[in-house]
This record gives sequence, C-alpha cells and structure tokens, in this order.
Amino acid sequence: MALAMLATLEQSGAPALAGALRGTGHVLVVMPPATGGRVPDDVPFRDALVASLSRRRKKAGDLAKAPVAVDLPQGGLAVWVAISAAAPAFERLTLARKAAALALAEKPRTLAIAVCGSPEERRAGAEAAVYAAWVNGAPLPERKKKSEAVPLRAIRLYGHRSGDALARERAAAEGNTLCRELTVLPPNELTPGVYRDRIARLARREGWRREEYGVRRLKRMGAGAFVAVARGSAVDDAAIVRLRYRHARARRSVALVGKGICFDTGGHNLKSARHMQGMHADMNGSAVVLGILLAATRLGLAVNLDCWLAIAQNHLSPRAYKQNEVVTALDGTTIEIVHTDAEGRMVLADALALAARDKPDLIVDFATLTGSMHTALGARYSGVFATSDALGQAALAAGRASGERVCLFPLDEDYDEALESAIADVKQCTLEGAADHILAARFLQRFTGKCPWLHVDLSAATCKGGLAAAGTEVTGFGVAWGLKLLAAGYTRQGAVVRSPGPR
Repeated sequence: MALAMLATLEQSGAPALAGALRGTGHVLVVMPPATGGRVPDDVPFRDALVASLSRRRKKAGDLAKAPVAVDLPQGGLAVWVAISAAAPAFERLTLARKAAALALAEKPRTLAIAVCGSPEERRAGAEAAVYAAWVNGAPLPERKKKSEAVPLRAIRLYGHRSGDALARERAAAEGNTLCRELTVLPPNELTPGVYRDRIARLARREGWRREEYGVRRLKRMGAGAFVAVARGSAVDDAAIVRLRYRHARARRSVALVGKGICFDTGGHNLKSARHMQGMHADMNGSAVVLGILLAATRLGLAVNLDCWLAIAQNHLSPRAYKQNEVVTALDGTTIEIVHTDAEGRMVLADALALAARDKPDLIVDFATLTGSMHTALGARYSGVFATSDALGQAALAAGRASGERVCLFPLDEDYDEALESAIADVKQCTLEGAADHILAARFLQRFTGKCPWLHVDLSAATCKGGLAAAGTEVTGFGVAWGLKLLAAGYTRQGAVVRSPGPR
C-alpha cells in the first residue's frame, strides 16, 4: 500500500540559521509570547521581524494570535509565531498549523524550524511546529492532470534536541496522514474489495495478523444486521476485517471498531444530491482505527489491540434492505428496520458483537454516524458516549491532551423508550430524528456485551479550513485522541488516567 512519506527530521541544539538558510530557505520561528511588548533578543532574524511589525502597526504580542511572514533580504522566507507552553493543546496546534501554512505555501523541499525561550517553551514549540509540518507537508491523493503537489522532504530543527526525535508526534502524524489519505480517495478507487486489498498489504508490511469475515461467512454466523446492509451491493465484496497487534508486555486488551461504509446512498431511503455529496468519506471511522493502529505500532505501545473494520457500501437495488424488515443480529437481537440510511449502526452492531466476544478491557468505536451530532456540535468537536464516569473523564482528558476536543453526551437508559418495537427486540432508529445521536449510542450499547465502552461520533471528521494541526478539510480527527487514550491506560477495574502532560 503506497503511503505518503513524512519528512525526515534533523536536530541541532543551537539556532544557527543564517548559514543553514543560505539566503533562499524557508524558516518557521516559534517563540514564547512576548512580555512587555518587546521581541526577545534571541529570536532569529529579529530585525526583520521588528521592522515588519512596525510597518503593519502590530505588536509582538499579536504573534500569539496570528503568525507573520516576511521575505528576508537574502531571498529567504521567515514566519514567526508565538506559542505558549501553558496554552491548551488545541490552541498551540492551531497556531502551529497557521504558521506552517505560510511556510509551506511555496512548497519547499526543506523547512527549518527554530524554537526559542526556556527549555519547556522550546519543547512545546518544537512538538507543535514539527507535528504541524509533518501533517501538512505530505500531500493527499489528487487526480489532477497537472498536479502541483510537492512533498516536504526534510525538517531541520534548531534550538531543541529530543532524544526520541519526537517519536510520539511522528507516529501520530503518520497515523493521521494514513487516515486522511484513505478518506479522500474517490469511491470508484476505494470499493470494499479494493479497501480490503489495501488493508491486506498494510497488514503484511506492519506484521499485523489479519482475518476476514466475508458475506458468506457472516450469513452462516447469523450476522444479519451487517448482511442486511451489504445485500444492496451488486458485488459481494463487503466484510468485517479483524487486525491484531500484540505486545509481549501488554497487560491490557483494547478493541477498536470502525465504520467503513465506502459509499452511502441512503439505500431505499435515498439521500438527496446535496446530502449524498461526500459520502465516499463515510468510511472515515475505519480509517481512524487504522491510523491509531499504525501509530501504536510505530511507538510499540504495550497494549494488545484488536481492530474490527466493518467495510461495506449502502446501495439502492432490488436486493437492498427495506423499511419494516426485521433482521437478526449476530447476538440474536431482532431489529426492526425504520430507515435504511441508518446503516452505520447496523454494520457496527455485528462488529461490536464480534469484538465483545473476547471480553476486552475496553471497546472504542469510531463512526461518522449521525447528522444530529453535527447539528449539536458543528465540525470543531466530536461527541463521545461512555459507560462510566471514569471512562468519560479519560476521554475528555485525551481530548485536552491531544487537541482533538470531545464533548461528553448522556447515555441514560430511559432513552430506550423511543426504540421500543411492537414486533422486534429494538427499533433501529426513529423517523422523528430527535436526539438521534443518543438513540444511536443506546442502540449500539446493546451489542457491547457489557464491556467498558466508548462511542465516538465523528462530527469533526471534516472541518472547512482545517482543525487543530490539520490544514485540510478532512482532519484525521480521532487518531491523536485515540493514541493519547491508549497511552493513558484503562483497565476493566476502572480508568487509569495518567496525565499525558502538555505534549
């Protein structure tokens, strides 16, 4: 599987930039917020910055709100930004993204990053700036006749040395890039069959164990919820794919479940053209899981991971499932079909039931599941549901630490009244649509086998103008969050929230 390569990282302890730039390079300077309105003396190319701020009638403190770019007299380009180590991760990454956008606009092959201030300020600045450069320096797939995409090949970091060469940031950036690469592929290039082949090649490369549950096998097993959605496709290429990552010192097992609908027409309840636009990205939940798995593998996290990817399409055809059908899920639950465009919770139901069989310490599922979550939060947060207060707090802490912000929603039992069916164990959804994001979570919880569980409804999977470190509309939201959650830890006895710190 062809993946974008991130730029190599070279580190230097002191910001000796003048010789390194040789007059024509691109440099991103990260400084702490100015105190007293004065630009510190150790800021590279200070005279050019001071002159530019004066000309624009700006103060040094304004760099903590927006970066400034200046053409240097020798022909180079310098961008300055002020990032506080004490600021929330989201704010640090947002500033780093905006600064990186200015530095990368001319598509340089090499980018110099210089950090100033105290050791803590240098570390925080280096982590945010290098991560943003990695995430935005790798072009996403495009199919233009004359592509102008030029990947960033090298980053030279001045003013900070990291013993692990910013391994966590690099792993998160690689996982985020994989997630976004898959999500932007057009639906004729990422059918379920092609997706499965790509995953197989990736699994061989990374050493993951792989098992596929194809449509025939799932029919024999009684996975009627998944099969109902897959029925509408002309080709039986849908499957639930299981990937396994094992670590010799692991004491925890986590199951990651992802919705992988490669295209969603809505089925018999056909979407309008406006709402069908972009439905090739309805597999984003599965791409998030792959991104987390790749990042965890790169870091060698001491946790056992089982990833379940529910890969299918929701097509309209004579074979497609219809309203008023009653289908039986893998665990024996009978489901009354109310709306065929609620297919995500159907494929996830059987994937969750499979994941729950092994009784993992934690199940986390990711899905672009409901429009009501997008209505509730917009595109700058994603919604989370948790089966315990401790687990909910762990999810929120991972959001603060990663800069991928989540909002906790209620999961109270009395919401089930809306899903009561006269002819089956449960309704798939309601036609009224009120609180559908909560009803979807209550529906899915039935299939988790009472395991500790987090459900992530990815309303921030796309955000116009970018979000946090990602400058593209497809954000890769969830990869960095999931990595922080895994690093913090969770056991069946309760959440173990070890603060990941300001990284």
